[in-house]
Amino acid sequence: MVAKDGPAEPNGDEGSGGLALAAPPEPGATAVTPAAPARATAWRVGGSWLLTRILLVLMVTGVLKIAPLDVTTDVSVIYHGWYEVLQTGTFPMDDVTWQYPPAAALVVLAPGLLPWSYLTSFFVLCGVFDTLAMGMLLRAGLRRGRSFTGAWIWVIGVPLLGPTVYCRYDILVTAVAMTGLLVLLRRPVLGGILLGFGGMMKVWPLLGLAGTPRGRRTRRSWTAAVGAVATLSFLLAAGMNGAFQFLTFQADRGIEVESLGALPLHFAKMFGWWNGSVTMNYGSVEFLGPWVQVISKVVMGATVAGFCWLLYWRLRARRWQPSTLYDAALATLLIFTVTSRVISPQYLVWLVGLAAVCLTVRGSSQRPVAVLILVATMLTTLEFPMNFGQVVNSLPWGVTVLTSRNLVLLAATIISCRRLWRSTRGPLPAVAEPALAAAEEQPAEQKYPVRPGIAYEQDLLDDIERG
Repeated sequence: MVAKDGPAEPNGDEGSGGLALAAPPEPGATAVTPAAPARATAWRVGGSWLLTRILLVLMVTGVLKIAPLDVTTDVSVIYHGWYEVLQTGTFPMDDVTWQYPPAAALVVLAPGLLPWSYLTSFFVLCGVFDTLAMGMLLRAGLRRGRSFTGAWIWVIGVPLLGPTVYCRYDILVTAVAMTGLLVLLRRPVLGGILLGFGGMMKVWPLLGLAGTPRGRRTRRSWTAAVGAVATLSFLLAAGMNGAFQFLTFQADRGIEVESLGALPLHFAKMFGWWNGSVTMNYGSVEFLGPWVQVISKVVMGATVAGFCWLLYWRLRARRWQPSTLYDAALATLLIFTVTSRVISPQYLVWLVGLAAVCLTVRGSSQRPVAVLILVATMLTTLEFPMNFGQVVNSLPWGVTVLTSRNLVLLAATIISCRRLWRSTRGPLPAVAEPALAAAEEQPAEQKYPVRPGIAYEQDLLDDIERG
């Protein structure tokens, strides 16, 4: 696929940001049906996904143990405790570990609708949403000009997190965000609603709107997301007590021991230069004491600086390619994650999911970033649950693994932002000119037809024709 800047819309707004042309069909393919080899690849990817999920279920159920730490207690104890409170029609207002937007209550309540135990039902829901994400990636890979590389990233990346990935509700949120992103360009209203809904479960899915093409898609998707957030907020606040109480539980947080900002404290403690405490605080193990407030202000400043850069990028971006929406979402999420005071292990499934979405497009600028995310995911499991005791106590091996993971994430963030900038600022690839010339010479009735429901590139052409 190639892309070129499009003209402004009739109302004076900038256009959708790109003219995309479909490549000629491969032998055995039509406008609707991909070539047979693509379907064979889809079956191989699907089979690999099934095998890795069998392995994952064995880890989750304890048949295959990779660490002495039992990570299922978050579901069987914490989530189930919240479930008991939420059933009464109120949020856990006196529980500082509840730090989630109101729609998270729907996720916590959902296992109660299934006939099994709460723990088993939660695992089933995780499996269902994992399947949904896989199905969306396979569907995207079957389209013209797309790739199954994204599906392979999901197949490999999710089990690299070990049993943790099915013992947190983040995989459900990730599946919703992935679905929203994958439909956003063709159906901006639906995509905006899904990302808004995901944002009400865990704020980060709203970051997926950072790279929407200028013009009507941005207006429609952002409006739909705001509408979804406002509607859910009103319904949950009206129906239950304390929907936004979680906002008061953030001011006194420390620095979580797995975050990038925690590294100076780990090294200081390891060499006896720091006399603070490491304790369970607001639902996570955090550093409390000297230097913590200073580091908190530094990382919050880094977050603000990162989002200022994103705003500057969006204002200066010259062109949108088929992959730009996804690449921008991943870069934004990396900034959000790396500069956070908390980097919990389950956050990596967010990054794996968006990296997978990026790589459904062959022209994505984020391929090396996806590799770094897989490396960081593997190091995360080595850090938690396998060596979490060493991390908490700032022992050399635990600090080494954690430092490696965080530096890989930092490198991924820098590379992601740099490649996003270059992909939207530089000249068109050299292959674009011959493709454009060939398209101009070819009679209209002989052009390869692309249905809007299969590739968003045709939707961009429709915008230009209406302009």
